[in-house]
Amino acid sequence: MGSMDTSVEIDSGDSDDNTSLGTLEFDLLYESASSSLHCTLLRAKGLKPMDFNGLADPYVKLHLLPGACKANKLKTKTVKNTLNPVWNETLTYYGITEEDMSRKTLRVTVCDEDKLTHNEFIGELRVALRRVKPDQPKHFNVCLEHPPPLASPTAMSSALRGISCYLREWENEQQRSLEERGRLLLCLQFLPPAPLPEGGDVAPEAKERAKGGLCVGVRRCAHLAAMDVNGFSDPYVKTYLKPDLKKKSKHKTAVIKKTLNPEFNEEFFYEITLNELASKTLEVTVWDYDLGKSNDFI
Repeated sequence: MGSMDTSVEIDSGDSDDNTSLGTLEFDLLYESASSSLHCTLLRAKGLKPMDFNGLADPYVKLHLLPGACKANKLKTKTVKNTLNPVWNETLTYYGITEEDMSRKTLRVTVCDEDKLTHNEFIGELRVALRRVKPDQPKHFNVCLEHPPPLASPTAMSSALRGISCYLREWENEQQRSLEERGRLLLCLQFLPPAPLPEGGDVAPEAKERAKGGLCVGVRRCAHLAAMDVNGFSDPYVKTYLKPDLKKKSKHKTAVIKKTLNPEFNEEFFYEITLNELASKTLEVTVWDYDLGKSNDFI
């Protein structure tokens, strides 16, 4: 681990009710340079039996809170017929900012997969991400818990009036999370004019870039809003350099099917001088492709 600190949090779980659900061991690491959150699910022990054979088919789901988008949910593989599963699987969230780390909570849920009926809840735990320091792995070995009861802000009793401010803030946070449509990783670079090599053939793209201009790299999107009935989208990205009097500045990526976390890794080039660039605006929009009808704006 080099110079990085590794901290361990252990919840002894004195409650028989909690320990009967089992324990979960996992690591969290936030890499600030790549704005990514890595959750490595290691193992669970002593899970509550859920099937007739006295065992379970456990898997783990992750969900960032607040966040109603399906793209916030990640899932491990299922380990069959065991109460002591070993996953050793890393799930990664991209596009996680330091602000996210200060205000979001990671919900970790262990479930039992059932092919014939609905999957069953075993237990969960919640980690406030502000407890995870950037670029320092944090180890957890904790007891699973029952989900907390849901408070109703609209039906407060007299006992709840004292926390009305907190509940209003909670409702506002929920509203902000619903308004968020996703994240985009974009790379911009101005390339100054460069002389072409003498002799030999030169690719048309190299000739174009030799004149200098703006290079736009569309890398990826994360946590996009679901626009289709299958819970996904078919996203693509469009860029315009405005004002665009000649209507020639439009570029468009390929469409990535059925995903809320598309990887594009495409580059576009605008031939323009540095002085002209000062008066321009780059417009970037994300769309959901629909065959046979108008595309949806994300």
